[in-house]
Amino acid sequence: MKTVLLICLILYFGGTDCKTRSRFLKHNPPPPKRPLKSSVHVSQSYFTQKLDHESNDETTWSQKYFVNTEYFNTAVNNVVFLMLGGEGEAYDSWMTYGTWVVNAQKYGALLFQLEHRFYGESQPFSDLSTENLRYLSTAQALADAANFIKAMNQQYSLPSDVKWIVFGGSYAGSLAAWLRLKYPDLVQGAVSSSGPLLAKLDFYEYFQVVTEDLATISQECVNNLTTAMKQVDDLLYNPSDDESLTNIFNLCEPIESLDVDGFEVANFYTTLADAFAEVAQYNGLLEVTIDNLCDILTDQNGGKEIIRLSNVISTVYGTQNGCLSYDYANYVAYLKNTQTNGDYRQWIYQTCTEYGWYQTTNRDDKVFGKGCSVDLYTNLCAEVFGQSFNETFINAQIDRTNANYGGIDIAVSNVVYVHGSLDPWHAVGLTETTNPDSPAIYVEGTSHCANMYETTVNELPQLTAAKNEVDRLIGVWLSLN
Repeated sequence: MKTVLLICLILYFGGTDCKTRSRFLKHNPPPPKRPLKSSVHVSQSYFTQKLDHESNDETTWSQKYFVNTEYFNTAVNNVVFLMLGGEGEAYDSWMTYGTWVVNAQKYGALLFQLEHRFYGESQPFSDLSTENLRYLSTAQALADAANFIKAMNQQYSLPSDVKWIVFGGSYAGSLAAWLRLKYPDLVQGAVSSSGPLLAKLDFYEYFQVVTEDLATISQECVNNLTTAMKQVDDLLYNPSDDESLTNIFNLCEPIESLDVDGFEVANFYTTLADAFAEVAQYNGLLEVTIDNLCDILTDQNGGKEIIRLSNVISTVYGTQNGCLSYDYANYVAYLKNTQTNGDYRQWIYQTCTEYGWYQTTNRDDKVFGKGCSVDLYTNLCAEVFGQSFNETFINAQIDRTNANYGGIDIAVSNVVYVHGSLDPWHAVGLTETTNPDSPAIYVEGTSHCANMYETTVNELPQLTAAKNEVDRLIGVWLSLN
């Protein structure tokens, strides 16, 4: 899920010496960083997929997928694992690494990974016009997976009692649960890692969790951030000849003459907040941790609080690219580009037409200062895709999504939902359930999609226990435990 949307945040460079942060955090899990294990059993191929599963139109396109046959027990021939792609390119590194590969070794599974339509190489069209993007939806993506499963059953001559277990992280984790919901005849069970289920316009809870994450280090950290952001507010409303936001944060565009209530300024505040969002969401998977951020904010030798905040921004975003850009107009122009050389336009389209999940920071406690409201995001939808994509339209689409899939009241069996307490996305996921057939596992001290990665020496015992429970449930679904 980019944030909005979510990944580790991918940068858009707005020139040779300044960078513009995306306002939509991608939240699909980054691929394993270890070198790809060499395996002659892993191959990449393309599947002839139907463009529109909701009509009789026979137009097709090529959808990328990977397959790993290394662990497939051909004597039994009836266990298949499918990893669903999310809002980004599918990587072959997942075919040889990750907890699901460990599960596959145990249960003798054939492994597939299916790239999501409109992402990576799986492009139905040569451009991303708004007209073409109408084929980008949850329903079409789920139908893609269902069509793929049926085709692979035939291609690999799988028996009638074949059992497919689907996996997904973040947005793909949502898809995994929804695929089991909509196609129980094809999918035996689903592992939904950090999957948000409740679509909503104003996802203010995201930064509530980020604040709580910082507080696990120290309340002083939160207090100093609040003080720093108040100093940002003060300089915004009362520019000084002695110091300025432009100089303190090395901004590419001077901010002092701008409308304080305009979208450019809102984008600036989101840029500051996103530094904390990125680290909190993937704490432990990046070089920088929330401990590092709090160390900077509480360093008494680091100058006044706003200076410490600027040091946080430099630490997270880096200084090798020069000044920091918050140019909203430039970002809108980037998103209007219909060339298929990125994935932000597609994901933002999905948020505008199905999910919302807009991470606002105009909080009453002012931890992130003046912050930004949901208007920043709803205006972006209208500017990029047309004036009909307004807040009324977005809310109606969100209601439709929750009605179609049930939100956190989803009624489905054989799904396990795994969430980490540090991951802000758990606030719109299922972390508690009374349904024994679809349990929720809430792992204290872990971040986004942490259970998808292979066990490490220093892994938290509660994370290892969660992985073991998922493995046990897979065995139950396969009638082996």
